[in-house]
Amino acid sequence: MIPVEFILLLLSPVFFIFIAFEWLSSEKNGKTLYQWRDTAANFGLAALHQAGDFIALLALLPFMLWLSQFALFSIEFSALNLFLLFIAQDFLYYWFHRCSHRVRWLWASHVAHHSSRLMNFSTAFRQSLTYPISGMWLFWLPLVLLGFEVQLVLAVVAINLAFQFFVHTQSGKHWGILGLVLNTPAWHRVHHACNPQYIDRNYAGVLIIWDRLFGTFVPEQEACRYGITDDFQSNNPITITFYEWRKIISLWPQLKGWRNKVKLLVGPPEAFSELKLLQHSGQAGEMEAHD
Repeated sequence: MIPVEFILLLLSPVFFIFIAFEWLSSEKNGKTLYQWRDTAANFGLAALHQAGDFIALLALLPFMLWLSQFALFSIEFSALNLFLLFIAQDFLYYWFHRCSHRVRWLWASHVAHHSSRLMNFSTAFRQSLTYPISGMWLFWLPLVLLGFEVQLVLAVVAINLAFQFFVHTQSGKHWGILGLVLNTPAWHRVHHACNPQYIDRNYAGVLIIWDRLFGTFVPEQEACRYGITDDFQSNNPITITFYEWRKIISLWPQLKGWRNKVKLLVGPPEAFSELKLLQHSGQAGEMEAHD
């Protein structure tokens, strides 16, 4: 069994217990933290994501093992090296997550995770089938090239993702002094909020120190409003999965000039609002002249 799948499957009963407890507690207290259609969509997306990841890993594992022969070092397993791998992977996760908000090709996959108007433990399951297509796995290759064992890299990725389940909740504050170092529910609520001052903040996986170091940290102050800035609401896993991909495909033929087309893919998600949707060849020529 591939470690990334084994670890998450092993922990799935714990995840389900937390979801059930949060749901029952919220109903008892008269809060609307869960809606069954939204939760069903989250589970559907999780199933698609896990199936897609499993197939992708079966295809990518031979490539990663082949690539490991070119590693710069031969890093043996030890407690210290495992700790260093954890830090390095979390650092790369920060940059993967940050790029997933600022590069539209990556956002096309990641937007599924942010598309719910609710915030609860089941939101952590709201993942995209298309992460392997957008290239999430590319961010872990430097660890293989450094000399860390492929299976160990995948296991640490899984542990990082498992931790993140527990910050998808409206319960809990910033965990006191631990909140100086660790990602917390309060910090991650900010990340899921669409309030203007919260957008593209708090990219942390496990360690919030990267956000503090690179200027993307914002504490939770104003009440969070969840979801994306588009007027998008759907409980259909297929609609959610391909929402942004369909927008890219519809915009592609309207944009004149290869620079505009490249910008559509690698520019920020809001770039489409800055670019004029070219309907006339005259406008196209004018825009190309500015490229």
